[in-house]
Amino acid sequence: MKKHLPNIDIVIVSLSKIKIGLYKDSILFEEIETNEKTSEYLPKIYNELIKKYNIERIVYSRGPGSFMSLKLTYVFLKTLNISKNIKLFACDGFVFTNNSPIKAMGNLYFVKENGKISLKKFENEVETQISLPKNINLIKYDENIEPLYILPAV
Repeated sequence: MKKHLPNIDIVIVSLSKIKIGLYKDSILFEEIETNEKTSEYLPKIYNELIKKYNIERIVYSRGPGSFMSLKLTYVFLKTLNISKNIKLFACDGFVFTNNSPIKAMGNLYFVKENGKISLKKFENEVETQISLPKNINLIKYDENIEPLYILPAV
């Protein structure tokens, strides 16, 4: 007989590092942060979480950010969406950075000005602080879950 697990929602931000928020009744009750690789960490943390919780929905940052991390996160979460019937939503990463720049490559950063995302060069390194909202209802997320790929010219 399967035991009853508490229902939760999850927020996953995989920009420069992975930050995960666990929400019960829309309120943040735990934060998890790692510098591990997305490809190794997402399956590991998911395996740990499904032993303790019933995951109802996931909101993730769809970009901009690391192309590979965005792609891996999307494929992993879309697979959960299809195979486990977990509702999946997304929003842009600036929701979690208080609209501060997000590292692209070298001294290029993604910035969002007047609702438009572009690349901007900074002479000094900018540290992106990621913060999770205390209440998941404060996030402006939608059903457009496709990654937001903005690639700098090489």
